[in-house]
Formats: sequence, C-alpha cells, structure tokens
Amino acid sequence: MKALHLWLVVVLLPSLAAAEIVWRGDFETGNRSQYSKEQMVSSDRLQVVTSPVSEGKYALKATVKQGDDPINSSGNRNELVYLSNEKVGSEYWYRWKVMFANDFPSVDAWQLFTQWHHDGCCGSPPVEFFVKGEVIRLTLNDSGTVWSTALKRGAWQEFIFHVKWSPDASVGYVELWHNGVQVLKKTQAKTMFSGQNNYLKLGLYRDDTIKPVGVVYHDGMIQATTRADVFPVVQPDPDPVVDAGTPVDAGTTVDAGSPQDPVFDAGSPVDPDPVVDAGSPQDPDPVVDAGTPVDAGTGTGVKPSPLDEGEGDANFHGGCSASGGSLAAFSLLGLLGLMRARRRRS
Repeated sequence: MKALHLWLVVVLLPSLAAAEIVWRGDFETGNRSQYSKEQMVSSDRLQVVTSPVSEGKYALKATVKQGDDPINSSGNRNELVYLSNEKVGSEYWYRWKVMFANDFPSVDAWQLFTQWHHDGCCGSPPVEFFVKGEVIRLTLNDSGTVWSTALKRGAWQEFIFHVKWSPDASVGYVELWHNGVQVLKKTQAKTMFSGQNNYLKLGLYRDDTIKPVGVVYHDGMIQATTRADVFPVVQPDPDPVVDAGTPVDAGTTVDAGSPQDPVFDAGSPVDPDPVVDAGSPQDPDPVVDAGTPVDAGTGTGVKPSPLDEGEGDANFHGGCSASGGSLAAFSLLGLLGLMRARRRRS
C-alpha cells in the first residue's frame, strides 16, 4: 500500500506542478492541433515551421496576401482560432511571442496580429493588438489605445498580458509586460461586451487595401491562472557568495611596526674586521725597551688607518731601522697620535 502511494505521488507531481497552465498554443505538437479551427485560404498561409523559432522546436508563420478572405468578411486574413470562452469574472495570464518579418509592410492602415474577439456577430473586438504605420498598439474597445511602442522587425518580442474579464469597467482590468518590462500598470476597463464571451485569435488580419505580402511569426502562447506560470523562474547563483568587504586571512594579525630579528643598531658602525692592536708592531726582531711601553691599542676598537706611503714596499719593516730602537719608539708614538686624530675626523 505504501509503495502504491509513493508511485501515485511520483506520477502526479509533474501534472500538479503545471496545473495552473490551463492551455498551451505553442505549436510544440508540430502542427495546428492545439487550436480549435483555422480561418485560412490555404495551408501554406498558416505554416508550422522549425525556423525561425523563439523557444522549443516549432513556431507559426502567418502569411497574408491581398485578397485572402477565407470567411467572406471585411479585411484580409489568415488566423487560428482558440475557443477559450473566457467567462465573466475570470482572470488569466497570457504569454506569447511575435516577430515581424524584415519586409513587414509599413502602411497607414490596421494590421491585427492578436485579438480577443467577442462571440457576437459584428464590430471591433473588445481587446486587440495591432500595427498601424510604424507603431504597435493595444486598444480596448471602450478606452481606445492604452499602450503603444515603435514597431521592430526581425526580432522576437514577448508579451505578457494579465486580464480580468468583465463588461463592467469597475471590475475588469488589464496589465501588460513587453520584453520583460511592465509597460502598462493595472488599468480598469471593459474587457468584454455585455452578454457575450470572448475567444482568442492570432495570425494576421488586416485592411484589404494593403497590397504587399505580410508575414508574422508566433510562438510560445500559453494561458495560465498565476503570474508564476508566465514569468521565467530566476535560478539562484550556484557560486558561493563572496564578501568583498572581508579581507582574506583576516585572522592573522601582522605587527607592521615590529622589526624583524635580528635587530641592528643603525647608529653603531658595523666593523666586521678584527680589532688590530696598532701599538704592537709586527716585527720578528727583539723588542727594544724605549722606556714605558705604550699599549694604545688595548680596548680602543680603532680600525687601522689606510696604508701610508712606503708600506707596500717589500723592504719596509714597520718603521724600524738598523740604527736603533729609540727612534722606532718615538716614531711609533707619533704614528699613534696621527691615527687617533684621523679617527676623530671621520
């Protein structure tokens, strides 16, 4: 029993999801069978084609030539009829797409492409979409033109039409979206004639004075009871949301004011050379006692001065001479004094 219940849920879910779409006239059957009947002089005037299309695989190509009059009435036409029989007080959403051929006639005369006609015998319909000159218009029989826009050829245009059907202008209303933008806010109007129902017609119906061939394409018509069925569903962005205001790896605090080890005292001169005791002459000869030895190099940290003239000579022996040590000692004291004087000036 549980298995049967689960099967019913799985089978019925798709139909429940689409239950608000009460009718489709999108030609995805590959023919005209979704409509109640045709008003055409020949089948080539209302062709189901595979190109151009706006959605799915198929669209309708409606063609009218001067003299096409399949129902012996005013004007020339080739139209499809859907006996939708909208009742008084009913409310529906309609969505469909239209493209006018690149050579669609530019004439100062009416050319209807979609209409909701009354089931009476005569007169203009209560709701009609048509072209006149270079303008597309929506006209309500009791209110005249309530919306218009410039005619564009060679591009698909989407219409979403929300209607409350009523012969009472205080009850009935219309709203319109064109190419995804609401172009007509809720407008109270008579959308039916008293005592009559409406039905849908689409294709091309025009003034019989127009001579050039006219071609209009239709696609994607649906009738629904909710807004959600006619507006495309906006899918959420699959990418993760990135907070542009949050810095990356903000948890690790770096003290930009702390110097990196080791710390160097920029005020102390760096002297990588070993301290040389300038008071101890490098001489293999015996040291001569010139009096009291002077150890000027102990603890001074003084770097030796640059080589004096003659120190590069191979016969030079640190200022010592064969004539005696006293002279050498006094010369050494003088040299030390000179070195200290130079160091203080540096």
